[in-house]
Amino acid sequence: MNALVSIITPSYNSAKFIAETIQSVQNQTYSNWEMIIVDDGSSDETESVVLSIIQNDDRIQFHKLGQNFGPAVARNTGIEKAYGDYLTFIDADDIWFPTFIENNIKTIKEIGIPFVFSSYKRANEKLEFIFSDFIVPHKVSYTDILKSNSVSCLTAFLDIKKLGKKYMPLIRKRQDMGLWLNYLKVIPFAYGIQETQAIYRIRENSLSRRKSNLIRYQWQFYREVGRLNIVQSTYYMLHWMYRGFMKYRN
Repeated sequence: MNALVSIITPSYNSAKFIAETIQSVQNQTYSNWEMIIVDDGSSDETESVVLSIIQNDDRIQFHKLGQNFGPAVARNTGIEKAYGDYLTFIDADDIWFPTFIENNIKTIKEIGIPFVFSSYKRANEKLEFIFSDFIVPHKVSYTDILKSNSVSCLTAFLDIKKLGKKYMPLIRKRQDMGLWLNYLKVIPFAYGIQETQAIYRIRENSLSRRKSNLIRYQWQFYREVGRLNIVQSTYYMLHWMYRGFMKYRN
């Protein structure tokens, strides 16, 4: 039997978009997967939307947390419940192309690197491509991630059979960055696939573009999670600010 792929999807008030996300998973050319949706205390119709879909697809699980704990807890809950040989993530408003899983497994087998990620398209809420495609580097190391996190949760793909399970730090922002760094402590680099394999939807109220709001979280990450001194933190912060500005230039 083909290896099982575990897909982790945190959701919070995602009723407007989550059906499209689930459909993009169901449309995969690779069919042996489990999708673990962890709702982080939504107050909208997310639960009813998901339950209406999963009654016809037993590969999809739905778990609802008792309150809003934040994406790190939701993703870690999903990781804990995952049984797959591979682990990947998709947020409740993003979309994969149909060959996403198939291409990632093929790449891992061909190059022998247990951590791959890929380029993606960027769209607004109506799926209009308002920015150029984000093309990832061919590979990233531990220090590369400290300078700029070019590995998106949307396209990260991990061979858990080789790497084992690790969990995200319980911080408000930059949880994914912490997870990638944990893996890059034990492997020399993650491999970047140049081909776009997904669509990242930029929400109107998204904080990901408002870098000024994230500076304090990034600094906190360097000091408390990365355990960097002030000089090191300043060095990486300057890289992060510059690359963040360049990332969202049209």
